Amino acid sequence: MAEMAVVKKHKETNFEFLRVIAMLMVVVLHYLSHADVLLQLGMPKSGVQVFATAIESLCIVAVNVWVLISGYFLSQSGFKLSRILQLICEVIFYTVLISVVMMITGVYVVGSTDSVYKTVQYFFPIQSEHYWFATSYVLMYIFAPVLNAGVRNLSRLQLKATILGLLLWFCFIKSVIPVMFATDKYGYDFGWFICVYLIAAYIRKYNVTLFYSARKSAAVYLISCLIIFVMLLVLHEINLKRGGLIYYSTVPTHYNFIFTLTGALGLFSFFRFYKMRENTFAKVIRYIAPLTFGVYLVHEHIEIRDRWIVWLEHILGEVPKDSVFFFGWHMLRCVFIVFFAGLFVDWIRMIIFDYLGRTLHDTGLFTWLRKMDKELC
Repeated sequence: MAEMAVVKKHKETNFEFLRVIAMLMVVVLHYLSHADVLLQLGMPKSGVQVFATAIESLCIVAVNVWVLISGYFLSQSGFKLSRILQLICEVIFYTVLISVVMMITGVYVVGSTDSVYKTVQYFFPIQSEHYWFATSYVLMYIFAPVLNAGVRNLSRLQLKATILGLLLWFCFIKSVIPVMFATDKYGYDFGWFICVYLIAAYIRKYNVTLFYSARKSAAVYLISCLIIFVMLLVLHEINLKRGGLIYYSTVPTHYNFIFTLTGALGLFSFFRFYKMRENTFAKVIRYIAPLTFGVYLVHEHIEIRDRWIVWLEHILGEVPKDSVFFFGWHMLRCVFIVFFAGLFVDWIRMIIFDYLGRTLHDTGLFTWLRKMDKELC
C-alpha cells in the first residue's frame, strides 16, 4: 500500500509540474500579445516577430493542457460543492481586492459612466466574464458531475462517438474551412472545455496510452507546434503578397485548432510517461502548483492586464524589438517576475483562506457544506 501511495504521489507530481509549466506558458502568451511583437498582417515580418511567433507556437497548447489535467483528475473524483464555491470565492477575492487596492493607491478611479458596469464585473466576475477562462473553467466544474455520470454509464463506443461528434463540431471543420462560423468561439468557451474534459476522462477511464512512449509524445508536441509555426508564417506571407485569408491567418493559434489539440495531447502524454524523482524540487512543485491559478487571476485582472507590461518597462526598459537576444532576455525576466509575484500574492490569499476556514469550521454554513459534500460524492 505504501509503495502504491508513493507511485501515485510521483504521478501527481508529474502533472503538477505540467500545471506549473502550462501557467508559465500562459504568462508568455500574454507577454507576447501585450508587447505587440507578433506578426501583423499586411506588414513585413522582423526577426523578433518570427522568434516571438515561434515561442507562441510552443506555448499555445497551454490552455488545452490545463483542461486536460483538470479533466483527467476531476473525472474520477467526487463532486464537492465546497470546491466550486471556493473557486468562485477565489475569483471574487481578486476582482474586488485588486480593484479596491488600485482605487486606494489612485491607479484607477471609477468614472460616473462606467461605475455600474465595473461594479458588476468586480462582484459577478463569472457571469460578466471578467476572466473568460475563469468563467469557462467554473462552468466546466459545475457540469463535471453530469459529465462524469455520462463517462461512467456510456459504453466505450458511445463515449468515443460523443467525443468525435464534439471534435467534428468544435475542431475538425473549423480547422480546414477558411470561413469564420458564427458558433465558433475559437476555443474560448466552456463548450470546447467540455470536449477536452471528455477526452481526458476517456484517457483516464480506459487508461489509453497516447503515442506509446515519452519520445514519441514529445515528437507529436514539437511537430504540432512546428506545423502551427509554419502555417502562421506561410499565411502571413500569402496575406502580405496577395491579400485575403485575414481570418484564417489567426486559426492556427485558436485553442480548438486541430494541431493545438494534438500538441496539447503530446505534451500531456509526455508527462504521463515522465518519471519525476522525489526530492526537494518535487516538494516545491507540489506546494506552488495550487497557487498557479492565482497567477492568472492577478495578472489578467481587467485593471492590470493591459498595464503590467508598461509597469515592467519602467523597471527593465522598453521591449527590445530589433534584437532577438535582448528581446528574449526581456521576455524571460518579465515572465518570471509576473509568475513569482502572482505566486506570492496567491500564497497570501491561501493563508487568508486557510485562516477563515479554521475560524469558520464549526459554523452552520461550513457544517452544512461538509454535509452536502458527503451526500453529493
